[in-house]
Amino acid sequence: MKFTTFSTECATRIASPPGLSFVAALFVTACASSPPVEHPDLGADLPRTWTTATEACTDIEEKWWRTFDDAWLDSLVTEAIAHNRELQAAAMRVLATDAQSRIAGADALPQIGAQFDGVREKRNFIGLPIPGGGDVLTTRSTTFGLTLAFDWELDVWGRLRAATAAAIADREAIEHDLQAAHLSLVGQVAKLWFALRETQRQLVLAEATAASFRTTAEQVRDRYERGLRPSLDLRFALSNVASAEAVEHARAGDLDRFVRQLEVLLGRYPARELQAVREAVNRELPAVPITIPGGLPAELLWRRPDLAAAERRLAALQANVKSARAGLYPRFSLTASGGTSSDELKDLVNGDFSVWGLAGNVLQPVFQGGRLVAAVDVAEARREEARLVYIQQALTAFSEVEMALAVERTLMAREAALRSAVEQSVAGRELAEERYARGIDDFITVLEAQRRAFVSESELLVARRLRLQTRVHLHLALGGGFDSRAQDRGEGD
Repeated sequence: MKFTTFSTECATRIASPPGLSFVAALFVTACASSPPVEHPDLGADLPRTWTTATEACTDIEEKWWRTFDDAWLDSLVTEAIAHNRELQAAAMRVLATDAQSRIAGADALPQIGAQFDGVREKRNFIGLPIPGGGDVLTTRSTTFGLTLAFDWELDVWGRLRAATAAAIADREAIEHDLQAAHLSLVGQVAKLWFALRETQRQLVLAEATAASFRTTAEQVRDRYERGLRPSLDLRFALSNVASAEAVEHARAGDLDRFVRQLEVLLGRYPARELQAVREAVNRELPAVPITIPGGLPAELLWRRPDLAAAERRLAALQANVKSARAGLYPRFSLTASGGTSSDELKDLVNGDFSVWGLAGNVLQPVFQGGRLVAAVDVAEARREEARLVYIQQALTAFSEVEMALAVERTLMAREAALRSAVEQSVAGRELAEERYARGIDDFITVLEAQRRAFVSESELLVARRLRLQTRVHLHLALGGGFDSRAQDRGEGD
């Protein structure tokens, strides 16, 4: 028998027998809502501010990647959000879980079924011949029947409401998972884009270095052929060129890999055809925003979608505990049916339900081998497991923010030191090459000066990229872009 969703209007029309007039009032008790948001005690005192001091906070839009002022990054993020398959799959999980929560909620509602019967019957009356003839008396009849059946478990102890609330909380957890997937995707695109941009600059540096080394090698070769320098200098120079060319090929391979990985995130075929890569080839890495997003540690529990999802799952398991405990008590049910029977099909729709029945029953579990009590124990254990997982997850989230803030400061100082090192090493290389040309220093000094200049410039690019990625990590750890007005969210919810 198929059932449809119950409505008060149907109850009033079908429940003509006395005693069912209160169905509409009881229907209200079947409604369930989402469990309230409650963050468990973390067992640790939260500081009023992050232990790593931050600058004064300003409002940062939720599209936090735009703070890098990189139009290419903004375009890539927009494309990834629209076409990334994993994000689309996460959205489908939300739809499926939403439907599942509606299925769970149906158990708390009255169930109504309609049944239609049509019978064509022939009957032979053997032994009752028609007077004056030898034929057996035969009759034929057609009967139609329509029955409406009503069944409803009165959720006196809240068992069904708790189960529905658990399903709703599970759905909300999946919705937060979708937000987390969105945040993670944006972070992956941003980090990969910055790695790609750094590799572009590293490739340009490697190409320029290899070209410079080839020029130096030609100068050394000329001096060697004129008998002014030993063959050892020429071998060192040619070795330098080969090493620089090896680095150049390695950077090109890294760039190819990063481009294809980014194309997959964008939902494209990895064909290495990103226009943004060609446009950005001669541009410097974007600057790191000066303002460091911060906020209040306690606010992190509200902002991060992974923590919000963990809290919803904990709420769902708490509701499951209530449902399991309510399963120990009696169940009250109402059943009713009404219908009609006629030999004319048109008479079935006249609304005259001449046959009806009404029943109520109580089911009290007496002995089930400890199954119901064990179900309560299972629910309580899983709830406690979820609580402990949530606490550990929250502490890890706090750690991620604190570490990102600390690394941000360290990398800022490191970049400043490397900038000075580049300035000094480039000047030293130029001086060494000049002194070698004048015959004052040997070629070993030139080689060392060139190596130091190349290494310092390469490390400066790495430091700049690490600062950009650390800022991305900070946004991910904070749950996205920071808006100082969000500090009131906890009270608003």
